[in-house]
This record gives sequence, C-alpha cells and structure tokens, in this order.
Amino acid sequence: MSSASWPKTREAFDQAAAWFVSTAAKGRGRWEETALDEWTVRDLVGHTSRALLTVETYLGKPVAAVEVTSPVDYFRLSLASVGDPAAVAQRGRDAGTVLGDEVPQAIGAIADRVRARVRAASEDDLVATPVGGMRLADYLPMRIFVHTCDLATALGEQFEVPQAAGVESLS
Repeated sequence: MSSASWPKTREAFDQAAAWFVSTAAKGRGRWEETALDEWTVRDLVGHTSRALLTVETYLGKPVAAVEVTSPVDYFRLSLASVGDPAAVAQRGRDAGTVLGDEVPQAIGAIADRVRARVRAASEDDLVATPVGGMRLADYLPMRIFVHTCDLATALGEQFEVPQAAGVESLS
C-alpha cells in the first residue's frame, strides 16, 4: 500500500464504522430475534463490534516485526488456527452480552473510540493479531464491512455499502 492510499483506507474504515453504528441502532427491540444461523441480532452485533475492538486491542500490544504481509495471508492463517466456528460464535454471544441494555449507545462509544484511534495512527503502526504482527494498513481493510451486510439483511433492511468502504475492500 502506498502512503497515498492510507487516507483512503482510514476514510473507508470511518464510513464502514458509521454505517455499522446506524445499522445496529435499527436492531433496537429485536436483540433476541434470530439473525444468522444460531446467532441472535444481539450476538451478530456483538460479533461485529469485535471487528472494531480488535483494531483497538491489537494496536495496544507491542509487536516486534511484520509476520503477516497481506489480508489473504491473515485469513488463511486465521482459519487454520483460530477459526473454530463454535468459538467464534461464542465470542460473538459474549460480546453481545457485554454491550448491555443500551446496545446502540455502547456501539456508538466503541466506534467513536476506535475511529479516533485509527485517525491518530500511522499506516506503518503494527497490530498484534493472533496469527502474527501486521501493518495496520494491511489489517484495517479486513475490518471494513464488519458484518454490517449480514446485520442489515437479518433486520430486513435495504442497504447500500458506503462507497469508500466498498472500493477499499475490493481493491
């Protein structure tokens, strides 16, 4: 990724996070409805919130070197090591529970905090993923859609992916 691409990546992440916040707010009163497979709307919102929280968490851990050089390598390594569907589903349920009674407010606070952290970060900042160190600029595009498409579909909402997020994710 070139330095000229970094502002576009940050903007795409910002748009995608805002879209998630507004979509999650539409789930009010529907948290216990089935959303996707065994997940409720709350579980799916919790799982999606983890996509934001991992950016914050991984940026806060020291990393000695880049070990994962692309989104493709990250997904390949993740699926081989931490992709157990039952564990992923449980983490989503747990994250949904932690959001408490005021889910939209909790999601908004998380998104605001993480978006500020990303705006202050450099493309060369390293993140400590479970499968190895990565540059933030290589990790962030994988967080762009944060399952908001699944959530909108589960809620029966028509949706249009934010333009910058769509372009960045498909680049």
